[in-house]
Amino acid sequence: MPLRNGLDMNEKEVSVIGDRVFTPRASIIISVYNRIDYLRLVLAGLEIQTCKDFEVIISDDGSNAEFIQALQELIKSSSLKIKHNWHPDEGFRKNMILNKSIQLSVSDYLIFIDGDCIPHPHFIEEHLKHTENKVCLCGRRINLSKRITKKLTPEKVKNNYLQRFTTAIEMFFDFFRLKLYHVMNGFYVKNRLLLKYLNRKERGLLGSNFSLHKADLIAINGFDERYTKPTFGEDSDIEFRLRLTKEKFKPLMNIAVQYHCYHVELPRPLENKELFEKIVKEERAYTLFGIIK
Repeated sequence: MPLRNGLDMNEKEVSVIGDRVFTPRASIIISVYNRIDYLRLVLAGLEIQTCKDFEVIISDDGSNAEFIQALQELIKSSSLKIKHNWHPDEGFRKNMILNKSIQLSVSDYLIFIDGDCIPHPHFIEEHLKHTENKVCLCGRRINLSKRITKKLTPEKVKNNYLQRFTTAIEMFFDFFRLKLYHVMNGFYVKNRLLLKYLNRKERGLLGSNFSLHKADLIAINGFDERYTKPTFGEDSDIEFRLRLTKEKFKPLMNIAVQYHCYHVELPRPLENKELFEKIVKEERAYTLFGIIK
């Protein structure tokens, strides 16, 4: 299957120096659908990462021609190593394109984010710093207000606008006005004792901010493609099936920080809930509806 940037699904893009082959330490898989304005902000956040050793895979669930054209221009001008993995819009098929993005990834370590979640400058560094065998790392995000989201530009993101003291004051102001949620998730903490307290409890997987070894996902055959409605199921399903394989879940609260751009909440259809309840009863880690059919 050809990709929009000319790569093929079966190609492995690696750097070769002499007779040694180098691959990036992480593949960042970004789920997107049509919001090029938010994706510009996310990519701006990735350009200022303290760790540069990663590739970016845009996992695109059927964005329109306008988005694709804008993205191609963005790829040309970006300093990032970006692949665009796209399939036609035939309804909500996020899990299908995610499985194809897993196959396309070069690194053995995968970090999943959403196309409306801007990473803190230390985001990738922290995910990679905390990697362990058979451990899924679970970060969190602050839900920005509409007012702050409208202020954002790629240039502001690159100039650390979201990490400024004055922006923090704005965040608390909107938090007390009930316009911004999970405000404490938006602060990057370095103090070890405080971090130990903040991460004393295990937290579940959040689809916009988690990472794990690719082999752990392959072992459960990736994402279940029967989840064809947004907002519920696909994250819970992955967590449940990983737990069946004895995967551990390590929280990265105030360590791997994300800023979630404002948008109207989507409805939570019952179809996904019913499917998830069925999977829980079956207690089968390996899905028959994943990467390998």
